[in-house]
Amino acid sequence: MNHCMIMVVTALIAVTLTDSPTAAEQPAKLWVYFGTYTRGDSKGIYRGTFDLESGRLENVEVAGQTANPSYVALHPSKPLLYAVGELGNFAGKKGGAVSAFSMEPGTGKLTLLNQQSSGGSGPCYVTVDPTGRNVLAANYGSGSVACLPIQGDGRLGEATSTIQHEGSSVNPKRQQGPHAHSINLDASGRFAVAADLGLDKLLIYRLDAEHGTLTPNDPPFAAVAPGAGPRHFDFHPNGRYAYVVNEINCTVTAFRYDAQRGTLEEVQTLPTLPREVLSSDSTAHIQVHPSGKFVYSSNRGHNSITVFTVDGSTGKLHVAGHASTRGKIPRNFGTDPTGKYLLAANQDTDNVVVFRIAPDSGRLEPTGQEVRVPAPVCVKFVRPVQ
Repeated sequence: MNHCMIMVVTALIAVTLTDSPTAAEQPAKLWVYFGTYTRGDSKGIYRGTFDLESGRLENVEVAGQTANPSYVALHPSKPLLYAVGELGNFAGKKGGAVSAFSMEPGTGKLTLLNQQSSGGSGPCYVTVDPTGRNVLAANYGSGSVACLPIQGDGRLGEATSTIQHEGSSVNPKRQQGPHAHSINLDASGRFAVAADLGLDKLLIYRLDAEHGTLTPNDPPFAAVAPGAGPRHFDFHPNGRYAYVVNEINCTVTAFRYDAQRGTLEEVQTLPTLPREVLSSDSTAHIQVHPSGKFVYSSNRGHNSITVFTVDGSTGKLHVAGHASTRGKIPRNFGTDPTGKYLLAANQDTDNVVVFRIAPDSGRLEPTGQEVRVPAPVCVKFVRPVQ
């Protein structure tokens, strides 16, 4: 599967840690939530326990039943989880949903608080701003982004800002119109970057967190090569660099980031594959290692994760190797907050595989740990709620 589609089985991984404790404050075990597509035997969002000492992932079970929660996000300070619902119709209207859940202390079970329209069709990405006031969603099908306010009890209000992207690009099969594939906030929460696969643009917005409004930045976007198809995006922890993985042509583009102006300047584009791109190939996810020394991206078709090292003085990348994900169609992956392990989710083989990260090179070493998760897509780490 080469792109985000409504009602198509998928899996996704991204990683965050509520309260962002220092390494010395890390608990011995973390909860891990998995977003999935609910075609087949998946019931919704799954939760497991991850041991930071042994690298064991176990006790994976259904945490909350909901339809097509392909991407999930965590509140920065409260026991709340938000998930997209890739639906053809929601509340009697065409479009998708965003759901709010609370986490049960001790068990991690999810209780649905409410749902709201995502402001478009095919929502495939969701994030929470650093203040914890708003959820931002990207709608692949309609090519739009939305901002939904978080109320005091964790429930979502109706969207306070919705922006419809316009235009197209050069690939007649994939880029006849806009396809917003992700939206990410910088560390300050002032700027949001939406990667639009259909436009070959990273659209940049100013976020007013208090009022929940998005407005185009000046300049309003950064472009990638025609036909590249930008998909997922991540900021370097030093705030000076950023990276986007391009789905269609299987490349990664590195940028210099001006945090004062919210602007991106391309410094490099390089391939993710060790061979020529085939029609069955596409990329999926990108993540910067917590140390800032490495960048990882996933390759579907080749079924691997590319390991890049980062030049700290320029932000440029160097390919350090490729690791098989030991499954098919690695939609997403994520590193734990300590940076010791990476979990790779293989959509088509229903498995999540644990790798140990070599601290000197960033290379991935399989630990032998593997668990079954139906159509895994998204993995989020969080401190257990007591």
